[in-house]
Amino acid sequence: HTSVQPLASEKEMVNIPKTRKTFCKSCKRHQLFKVTQYKAGKAKLYVQGKRRYDRKQRGYGGQTKPVFRKKAKTTKKVVLRMECSSCKKRKQVPLKRCKHFELGGDKKRKGQMIQF
Repeated sequence: HTSVQPLASEKEMVNIPKTRKTFCKSCKRHQLFKVTQYKAGKAKLYVQGKRRYDRKQRGYGGQTKPVFRKKAKTTKKVVLRMECSSCKKRKQVPLKRCKHFELGGDKKRKGQMIQF
C-alpha cells in the first residue's frame, strides 16, 4: 500500500498570465490570446431541460429526479476562456484541479528578497 502524495497543483496557487501566445485554428498560426476564467451563465427558464423538468415536477408525486447529496470533491477544474486578439475566435482550455487560482498575479522569482 503506497502513501498518497498530494498533487503539486493542490499545494500551491496556480497563477496564469492574462495574455498567452498560442495556436489559433482559424488564423492557422500562433496569435496572442486574451485569457479569462470561464464562468457558467445564468440558467435560463425556457431551455428544453428546464421545461421538461418543470413539466415532470408538477402535480402530485413529490420530487421526481434525484437530488445530489453525496458531495465528495473539494475543488473544481478551472477552465480558461481564450480569445484570439486578431480574429476574436474563442477557445476553452481546461486546467487541472486546484484550490487557489489567480489570473495575472505577480510572478514568483527565485532568490529574491521579500519587500515590505
